[in-house]
Amino acid sequence: MARLNINGKVIDVEVDGSTPLLWVLREQLGLTGTKYSCGTGICGACTVHINGEAVRACTIPVSTLDTAQAIVTIEGLSTDNSHPLQQAWKELDVPQCGYCQSGMIMTAAVLLKKKPNPSDSDIDNAVTNICRCGTFNRVRKGIHLAANINKRGRS
Repeated sequence: MARLNINGKVIDVEVDGSTPLLWVLREQLGLTGTKYSCGTGICGACTVHINGEAVRACTIPVSTLDTAQAIVTIEGLSTDNSHPLQQAWKELDVPQCGYCQSGMIMTAAVLLKKKPNPSDSDIDNAVTNICRCGTFNRVRKGIHLAANINKRGRS
């Protein structure tokens, strides 16, 4: 049994402790926005937040987590797609196939919290997620647009 704090709710799940968080999210809880791709933590499609940090859910066994770790998935980033990154992605039509994009958004959200006005270099260094469609230029533009949306929201 694992007791987890996911998207602000404490949830009990009956799984082996070695089960990766990714599979608990997708298979036990139906939170399928977090994607499986490489299974080794390289690609970033499975990126979620744990205590405000971007982590690859495919590499985190649930036995290492408890309710003290706040886990946020793409479904918990905003309930109505109003997060500035989600707005920017939609406005710029960032995704091509879209498979990796929830992980990209989750990684970018942490970047924007740490650096509200990131440079291209900051983005390139922080967003190590892999996009097989090659939408990196649109991702970068989307992050800059989201930073501007954030600035307008704080004005």
